[in-house]
Amino acid sequence: MNIYMQTLKRDLRIAIRNPSSVLNPLLFFVISVSLFPLAISPESSTLSQIAAGIIWVASMLSVLLSLNALFHNDFENGVLEQMVISHHSLPLLILSKIISHWILTGIPIILLSPLLGLFLFLDSNGISVLMITLLLATPSLSLIGAIGASLIVGIKNSGMLLSLLILPLYIPILIFASSAVSQAQFGLEITGQLYFLGAILVVSLMAAPFVSALALKISLE
Repeated sequence: MNIYMQTLKRDLRIAIRNPSSVLNPLLFFVISVSLFPLAISPESSTLSQIAAGIIWVASMLSVLLSLNALFHNDFENGVLEQMVISHHSLPLLILSKIISHWILTGIPIILLSPLLGLFLFLDSNGISVLMITLLLATPSLSLIGAIGASLIVGIKNSGMLLSLLILPLYIPILIFASSAVSQAQFGLEITGQLYFLGAILVVSLMAAPFVSALALKISLE
């Protein structure tokens, strides 16, 4: 387990030395949410109804913005090839990198969401459910995003291609998460949506590291 912890710590240290790679997606998240009241309406009744969708769309795009750095730097300096040919488990090495990506991107989004929810006039129940959905689903965003990032790792200027690959896979998460928050505001049952988000997380956790490992081997051939 030492090599996998070292991989996790290494990615965190690199992010600390290059804070722009972490701060840029978070600034995008905050700015994009802040622009919606200016574009749509400053009325509290209007914003509270669409707040869940606004925050979730901004969260997805912020995670997508940060995915290019998941494998790109290691590909450029040759570390990725060493990971592929090493005797250590490649899926577990990839999982370590995905965990570091979630720590740097998903956790700050979860921590910022209550403030942005208040900004968009979400009630306390809606904010609580919003944080639960983000806690369940942001790991899935990183896991699914790793598959797309591994497929285009050797392609330059691949941001648009990554978006085309990953955004359709994010749609079920967006539907269930925003639906849970919206129904919680009206006091309706949200157990079904949370179960679906949990199921997506379990399937992503079981499949994404292995699919990403296979995609990386193909991309590096």
